[in-house]
Amino acid sequence: MLIRDSAVAVAARNLEGSLALHLTEQFVHAHGHKPGSSEIRSWERSIPALTGALLDAGLGDVEVMLEYGLPLTSKRADAVLAGVHPVTGEPSYVVVELKQWSEAQPDEADDDPVLCRIDAYTRPVLNPIVQVRGYCDYLVSFNGALSAHPERISGAAYLHNATEFGVSGLYVMEQDERGRLFTQERRGEFLTYLKSRLSPQSGAGAADALMAGKVQPSKQLMRVAAQEVREREQFVLLDEQRVAYETVLRSVQRAHESDHKEVVVVTGGPGTGKSVIALSLLGELYRRGVPTLHATGSQSFTKTMRKVAGVRKREVQELFKYFNSFITAKRNGIDVLVCDEAHRIRETSANRWTKAEARTDKQQIDELLDAARVPVFLLDEHQVVRPGEMGTVREIKAAAAAKGLECRVVPLDSQFRCGGSDAYLRWVVRLLGLEGGGPVEWEPDDRMELYVVDSPQEMEEFLRTRQGVGYGARMSAGYCWKWSDAKPGEPLPADVAIGDWARPWNLKGERSVMGAPPSALWATDPAGFAQVGCVYTAQGFEYDWSGVIIGPDLLWRVDRWITDRTASKDPVFKKATSDTDVDRLIRNTYKVLLTRGMIGTVVYSTDPETRTKLRELVGHGTRAGARAYT
Repeated sequence: MLIRDSAVAVAARNLEGSLALHLTEQFVHAHGHKPGSSEIRSWERSIPALTGALLDAGLGDVEVMLEYGLPLTSKRADAVLAGVHPVTGEPSYVVVELKQWSEAQPDEADDDPVLCRIDAYTRPVLNPIVQVRGYCDYLVSFNGALSAHPERISGAAYLHNATEFGVSGLYVMEQDERGRLFTQERRGEFLTYLKSRLSPQSGAGAADALMAGKVQPSKQLMRVAAQEVREREQFVLLDEQRVAYETVLRSVQRAHESDHKEVVVVTGGPGTGKSVIALSLLGELYRRGVPTLHATGSQSFTKTMRKVAGVRKREVQELFKYFNSFITAKRNGIDVLVCDEAHRIRETSANRWTKAEARTDKQQIDELLDAARVPVFLLDEHQVVRPGEMGTVREIKAAAAAKGLECRVVPLDSQFRCGGSDAYLRWVVRLLGLEGGGPVEWEPDDRMELYVVDSPQEMEEFLRTRQGVGYGARMSAGYCWKWSDAKPGEPLPADVAIGDWARPWNLKGERSVMGAPPSALWATDPAGFAQVGCVYTAQGFEYDWSGVIIGPDLLWRVDRWITDRTASKDPVFKKATSDTDVDRLIRNTYKVLLTRGMIGTVVYSTDPETRTKLRELVGHGTRAGARAYT
């Protein structure tokens, strides 16, 4: 959170004019950049409305936690109020979402206004009742203090500038304990609501208990896929994730009722929940009986989905396809095609294994667009790591426009990987020169651990220690070493050799060899720790602790990065691949590898000058800190 104090103390800071400044300073420390002017204005206008209500209700000693970060995500609730319940005497919490809106209307005139529109935004946004309910549900799922006592939390949206007439359409949404709506005209009811859940005594102890609540393990994508697809939703979709989900469902409904096609593109960085949305859609549409398929360009991802989600039902396995599965697909043969990891779309589907009679000059993007009434593309343009990958918003929109199809784009901003640390993701893209401004020093933000080590031995020892206390861990590397074929009955070739340390790459094939898992399961099978993964097996997956070996293909020299294509052993880099493309793809590769960790990342470079630069950026004494942590 950015501020935690009693309501009366927060109100006093506002009166003396220091509240917005303090929030801004804390925001910069937490996120690595300044808040927008609109966010600062919202603090200046909305927080006094909340503290004023608390003081008028006689709740000045209630603890107020402003911009409260939801665990394992970068999402923030405007305020969480902590106190003592006036009846039970137990800790009681109220999540409050503050809005400056004066008017808001449902996006569509129906009986379920999950989405609404306001004049300030060009795209629909979540009904604040749904938004605050999602925050409550998420906290119950991931905070141990609440998962054992879900009755202790409630939620309300306070639209302190709105009239009843201006937002009357939002009330069609059903309200409950975790999702209530109050306007300026119902301020008295809001005060009564607060007093029904919080007593006048100090809430400091309740706030302590919430902060001390153990963060439950993230519902790893693979682990719950089976139940997600076959039975019921296991993921709580927040804000723009829910907007994307609802946008697709609306497109499916419109396409069915009007007998036409629509295209939806969902774009976001690593960990923004694209695959969670994909699985939620697949599960919901599957339950509704809507013909739907899931497709990716990743063999590892698709095979893992098939193994986990379809472990007991073969028909579930058949829901997971590859992008090149639709070469001969019937036009509009299915209702919905969910294209996950769509940045891996290639120019054509044909490869050396494609039968001659199936080869065409048709673009792969056109095949995917033609296959379904509602094609859905989820992508991150900065994860293009191979020549010929062309899954970008521009390419998809152009292909859709050529067919006369409407294309809706939904951006995802918040991310759930890397401990929900926006600051870490910004540090990575600045480090690699994928955004302007150059590398910056890493400032720990209590969400993501980052260490630089002197040797691969030190990295492996650190990760093994983390693994020994129950965390998942993997080592990955740039493609700078040869990759020999494993032979049955023989030790795996230790190709990744650095000094006297050597480990094998993950397997190439589909069968286990000497206890090592097949390539598709390297990221999810515990035995995968003994091999070093490459970008093609790591992409799309996450694990608690990530060790990344930066090879000699990426070197820091004086004041800039130098990419050395001669150091890369990646067979996809052909002579025809330009130096500019190779440079971009190598940097994207390390972005993918550096953003796999949920809790922490350990970095090692084979190059001394590069290690020196990394130590300067991450901080002196980091290696000692890493050893102490073990």
